[in-house]
Amino acid sequence: MTDYAKISETLKETLHLVGSPVAVKLVSSPDKLPAGVPEIEEVVRHCGMVSLARQGKIFYAPDSKHQCGGGAWVLGLREIGESMDSGEHYFRLGKYSSLGASKRTVYNVPALPQNTYATVYVPLEKATFVPDVVIIFANPFAMLKLAQASLYRLGGRLYPEFAGIQSVCSDATAYVYQNGEPNFSLGCDGSRKFSGIADDEMVAGFPVERIEELAEAVLKVTAAPGSKK
Repeated sequence: MTDYAKISETLKETLHLVGSPVAVKLVSSPDKLPAGVPEIEEVVRHCGMVSLARQGKIFYAPDSKHQCGGGAWVLGLREIGESMDSGEHYFRLGKYSSLGASKRTVYNVPALPQNTYATVYVPLEKATFVPDVVIIFANPFAMLKLAQASLYRLGGRLYPEFAGIQSVCSDATAYVYQNGEPNFSLGCDGSRKFSGIADDEMVAGFPVERIEELAEAVLKVTAAPGSKK
């Protein structure tokens, strides 16, 4: 099994992360829950759950423990709500100039099929199972190094997908799981209000299949002669 503890240590120490990278797993039925992981007691938003795991907590959350309907929808736990589907939710919040603008944005939000039973959260170094996505909160300079590390082996360019809404649930989780590509996001009002993302932090998600290579590349790009020290 991949040495997630070593990977987490590398990322935390090299990038000076505050808290841990968070391993997230989406399971489709109760029998697929990792052994020994308890159900969270309180009802929390997905972004808040990521923040709790960043601080060291381990748990899983079925739909009933997801406070945010938009997050539960994009993670495949429940169907989209009527106000979200119509565009009224974000239009009422003043995010867009018209109902049509809000609706167009919602229609382009990456969302998973409705077959998720629960989401599992654990600090990466404590993962005893294979997660699906690894989420990192960090400052822009650390994100720069993560972006460079993502391109270290093959080069090219990154094309971040975000709209200033549903950053942790869709941008950093659903999109990454769907596409198998890293994604960088500026965060959103909801996640910054409820999940503890600091004003000087961003969020990024990485497919677990690329996390070992990413950690190895982080060591190289941060030590490179052209890297700011």
